[in-house]
Amino acid sequence: MSISGKVDPVVRPVTVADIAEALGQGLRDFQAAPAYGLAFGAFYAVGGMLIMACLTALHMVYFAYPLAAGFALLGPFVALGLYEVSRQREVGRKPSVMQIVGLVRSRSELGWMAFVTLFLFVIWMYQVRLLIALFLGIGASFGSLQEFISVVLTTNEGLVFLAVGNCVGAALALVLFSLTVVSFPLLLDRDVDVVTAMITSVRAVVTSPLPMIGWAATIVLLLAVSALPYFLGLVVTLPILGHTTWHLYRKIVAPAAAELPASEPAGNVVPMPQVASRG
Repeated sequence: MSISGKVDPVVRPVTVADIAEALGQGLRDFQAAPAYGLAFGAFYAVGGMLIMACLTALHMVYFAYPLAAGFALLGPFVALGLYEVSRQREVGRKPSVMQIVGLVRSRSELGWMAFVTLFLFVIWMYQVRLLIALFLGIGASFGSLQEFISVVLTTNEGLVFLAVGNCVGAALALVLFSLTVVSFPLLLDRDVDVVTAMITSVRAVVTSPLPMIGWAATIVLLLAVSALPYFLGLVVTLPILGHTTWHLYRKIVAPAAAELPASEPAGNVVPMPQVASRG
């Protein structure tokens, strides 16, 4: 049972084929309702450009890589509207902006999940500054991104910073991915608490570790390639990933008992272990 006293969501294992199918479904959702996806993607692309402009003005361009990576970590929360678009299309309804906004605002637990995401984003940025101070000097400053890259790639301190930074960053990214891969869609779809949503998300990764790590690697690769041409590729890539996340959630989390037809078994599922009560 969850902390709210409700039945825990049932997690099903997924395969690489399931992820590929979800990606195809996400692409079709984007093609069917491009306005929502393009608006979301444009928001991210413009946000990336503004961040780069601010960093350039502050002579902190060396923060571009970690900040861009951290900015992407906020994607699961910002993509809430896309999850709802896919959810409405799934039941044959035409999505509307007011309906999407109303549903998101009615899910109070989403705010707590957003707080967790933002908290980890802040930790992400602080660890970057800490590692720069530890390995490159407390007062380290670079006039350009090229100068920063040169120091990182041509000095012993820079190479150690790069190795440690990537390891720490990958660990934090894996934690956030595990906590959010199905949390936001689940909180949008059902009346569950944020702790149950995060536990369910972690269980999804533990149940199908290789496919889920492959999905995480796919996200990183697509975002990295899309961000290269002045973030313009994100206009298309991000909405497709957002829609795909919804369909992957549907494959991972079994429908609620009330949604299952009487003749349909729960299938190959992995329920949360129950702890026997004492007394």
